[in-house]
Amino acid sequence: METISFDKLLLKTAFCCMASDGNIDKKEVELIKKMCEQSPLFKDFDFSKEINILLAKINERGTEFIQYYFDLLNNSNLSEKEELIIIDFAINTINADEVVEYSEVKFFKAIRKCLNITDDSILDVYPDLEIYLEEDIDTESKLDKLVNNYLSSVELPQFEQINLENLRDSVE
Repeated sequence: METISFDKLLLKTAFCCMASDGNIDKKEVELIKKMCEQSPLFKDFDFSKEINILLAKINERGTEFIQYYFDLLNNSNLSEKEELIIIDFAINTINADEVVEYSEVKFFKAIRKCLNITDDSILDVYPDLEIYLEEDIDTESKLDKLVNNYLSSVELPQFEQINLENLRDSVE
């Protein structure tokens, strides 16, 4: 398993959350770009290049790309602070288009199972996330079951190249 820097894992988390409902909304792209610009983790970072690399990989590998992301996250040794940043990027991305699909909730639950942080610690920072932390009645709590449940219920389309220059005009 490759080692991934925290900034790349964070971007990959936001990207996967954005794509998890099968739709890349311009509001989600703009939010991820803004989060990267505001974070000191993304110095000397070419957002346009990095996001389009991820786009090419998901178009090429589909659900295998998502599975690989979960493997990376599950095998990462993150501090509680880093796990909270992962949660922050994930939740903000999921909520960016103001429509939360059940597939996105399931995707977040799979992310949650990869992290070591307690639900109480998450709820201390994000008290409105209870629905994201509840056990699904139709799945077991194991990460593999959640990931497989998500992957079997979603069909990822071929996403179009992201053009950041036209993004602001179309969001407003």
